[in-house]
Amino acid sequence: MLRGLYEWTMQKAAHPHAQGWLALFAFVESSFFPIPPHPLLGLMCLAEPKKALRFAAIATIASVVGGLFGYLIGAVLYESIGLWLLGALGYADAFPWAACTVNENGGWAVFTTASTPIPYKLMTITAGFVSMNLATFIIASIAGRGLIFMTVGVLFRLFGAPIKLFIDKYLVPLTTLFVALVVGGFLLVTQLAHDDGESDANDPCASATLEDF
Repeated sequence: MLRGLYEWTMQKAAHPHAQGWLALFAFVESSFFPIPPHPLLGLMCLAEPKKALRFAAIATIASVVGGLFGYLIGAVLYESIGLWLLGALGYADAFPWAACTVNENGGWAVFTTASTPIPYKLMTITAGFVSMNLATFIIASIAGRGLIFMTVGVLFRLFGAPIKLFIDKYLVPLTTLFVALVVGGFLLVTQLAHDDGESDANDPCASATLEDF
């Protein structure tokens, strides 16, 4: 079934409107949608390696714009939408830790989540909630999202055919690894939000609460 889904997605990745779908997924994932755009980006790059850099740029720009929407939710719509959204995504318990982390580390916190499996949307909403400097937020988002998406674009542009052969051969373990990374990022945030006092010395934000903000 996985192989059939892969082949079907490969066909859709070459669809005339694939770039629009990529932009949409990258935008909504940065603020409220749980599914990351990375698989679609990777498959589009596989389908057309010569356009990999364009696809990566589209994903980067759309993701940063989506991050600004998440920032708006945190800054203006937290009580009406943000609080419900964080609960629906399962990030409510991690939110105090995220708010403290943004206050403590500024742009580095946003950059880290933008370029790792830790959910970027959690930090975009949080940055707006704590009124993080907007210019710093944008720069950190561009750097982090650009790093992760443009790296994919460059690799596929330079080594498109060999990478496709590799993925064709190891599709199942690579898919398992990607899912494990995404789930691992979520579990890391959850764990940080539930750390006991023994870890406070290493992470001053482990015991943060909403009352601190």
